[in-house]
Amino acid sequence: MDAIELLTTRQSDSNLSFPGPTDAQLEVIKKAALKVPDHGGLAPWKFIVVQGEGRDKLGEIYHQAAVSENQDERTISRAKELTQRAPMIIIAISPYQEHPKVPRIEQIESAACSVFAMQQAAFAQHLSGVWRTGYFAQSPKVKSLLGLNEQDEIVGYLYLGTPTVACTKPVRHKAETFFSDL
Repeated sequence: MDAIELLTTRQSDSNLSFPGPTDAQLEVIKKAALKVPDHGGLAPWKFIVVQGEGRDKLGEIYHQAAVSENQDERTISRAKELTQRAPMIIIAISPYQEHPKVPRIEQIESAACSVFAMQQAAFAQHLSGVWRTGYFAQSPKVKSLLGLNEQDEIVGYLYLGTPTVACTKPVRHKAETFFSDL
């Protein structure tokens, strides 16, 4: 797959199964994560790879957070199941660093670019993935149980695996709708 094809055909896929990335594929995914724009050379990213029994541990963290933060019954009942939707999850974190020229938003944007780069690297290797956020990315309890600081931002959970169905999604957006000349 060449770069243009990758950039114009990538899509999210939430129907994922085993196998997940091999060790060699994961190394490519990791390298891609570190090649993103990084103002000031801060490397404002941290990643936690979750697979195997780690998926159960993350599910327990989700469950503990949902219960302790008084979430609705649906969130509590689904908490442990959510981490079983793919063979691998990469938690992308932006650990905020005070800097006179690199504001918080740029650090988070850099970490967000790393998630996109990892998803692209997975797609280029015939894997698929979906980037998820939601309550568990914002939960102070989840952050605490993962050993993060209050200022750290969970940019998202990148679920990775093998697509279970071949479903090319239709083109939703047209360039002329979003681009104009000055």
